[in-house]
Amino acid sequence: MTNTKRLYYEDVYIKEFSAKVVECRKGEKGFQVLLDRSAFYPEGGGQPCDLGILGNTEVTDVQEKDGELIHYVKAELEPGTEVTGRIDWQRRFDLMQQHSGEHIVSGLVHEAYGYNNVGFHMSSDVITIDFSGVLDERQLAEIEEKTNRKIWENKPVEIFYPDKEELAVLPYRSKKELTGKIRLVRFPGADLCACCGTHVTHTGEIGMVKILTVENFREGVRVTMISGKRVLDYLNMVNEQNRQVSVKLSAKATETARAVERLQEENYRLKGRLLRLEQELCDTEAKRWEGAGNVLLFHQGMDADSVRKMADAVMQKCKGRCAVFSENPDGSYKYAVGEKDGDLRQFIKEMNQALNGRGGGRPFFAQGSVNAGEAEIRKFFEK
Repeated sequence: MTNTKRLYYEDVYIKEFSAKVVECRKGEKGFQVLLDRSAFYPEGGGQPCDLGILGNTEVTDVQEKDGELIHYVKAELEPGTEVTGRIDWQRRFDLMQQHSGEHIVSGLVHEAYGYNNVGFHMSSDVITIDFSGVLDERQLAEIEEKTNRKIWENKPVEIFYPDKEELAVLPYRSKKELTGKIRLVRFPGADLCACCGTHVTHTGEIGMVKILTVENFREGVRVTMISGKRVLDYLNMVNEQNRQVSVKLSAKATETARAVERLQEENYRLKGRLLRLEQELCDTEAKRWEGAGNVLLFHQGMDADSVRKMADAVMQKCKGRCAVFSENPDGSYKYAVGEKDGDLRQFIKEMNQALNGRGGGRPFFAQGSVNAGEAEIRKFFEK
C-alpha cells in the first residue's frame, strides 16, 4: 500500500507541486495513479474532491480507498517519473469558502439551540445542511447575522491535534465516535469540530454567508446556503432579474414589489371582467341555439375551461348534441362535447379515431383535443 504524503494538511494554499509516480493502474475510469506526495484533496465528509492537471493529463476524480490516495486520470503516467500537479484553484478555494461557512453556521446553531448537523452536502451551486431540530426563518436570519459578524472579525482558523487527555475535555462537534489521531478545526467563538476537510486560514476569506431556504426534513430542517463568491454571483443574478422586472414594469428597481402588486390587482379585476363577459357569451349562445338540435361551434381564444362552460350552457338548451372547438397555438383544437341525458361514448371514440384526437369524460360529456383543422372537423360532423 502506498502511503501518500498529504500536502493539503501542511499548507492548504499549495496550488502546484511536484511528485513521483509510484504506481499507475488501468481501470474503468481511465488510469489510477498513486503518488508519493499530493495536494489533491479526495472526496469525503461531504466535500467534493479536487480536480486539475497531473503531468499532461486531466485529473477527473480523487478518492481515498483502503488508505490509498487514488488519482483518476485520462492518460497513463509512467511509474518512477516526476510529474507536476496543478490544482484547479478556483474550484478548491470555492469549496474552502463553502466548507468554512458551513462550520460557522453549524457551530452557532449548535451553540444556540443544541441541534446537531446530521447531514451535509456541497454541490456546485449550494450547500445543504440537515439539522436535528426545527428552526424557523427568523431564527436562521439571526444565525446568518451572527455568522457574518464572525466572518468579518477575520480571526485565524486553528487546526490542531490534541492528545487523549486534552481531547477528553474539549467540547468539539463530531458525527461519530473517533479514535486515534483526531484533527480538530476551531473557528474562534463559533465552532470546534473534528474535520478532515480543507478550510480558509482566516474567517475573513469566507467573505459572506447567505442562507437561502429552510424546509422541514425528517425530525428537523434542511437548510440551503452559500458562501464567498457564490453570494456575489447570487446577488448579481437577483439584481439582474430585478432590473429586468423594473424595466418591463416601468418602475424603479427599489419599487418592483409594489409595481407587481399593482399588476396583480389589475389582473384580478380584468379576470373578473373576463369571467363576466364569458358568462354573457355562454348565455347568449345558449339562447341563440335554444331548441336547435345538434350544434357545432368554433370560437377563437378560449381555454379548456371556457370551452367546457360554453358546451355545457348550450347543451342545456339545444335539445341535442353540442360540440365546441377552439384552436390551440400549435394548430390543434381543444373540444368539449355534451348531450343532456345522452350517451356519447361511442361517438367520442369514433371522433378521436377520425380526427387523431384524445380525450373522454362522462357518458353525456367529454373533453379533449384533436389534431385536425376546422374544415376536417366540420366534414366529420356533417356525416
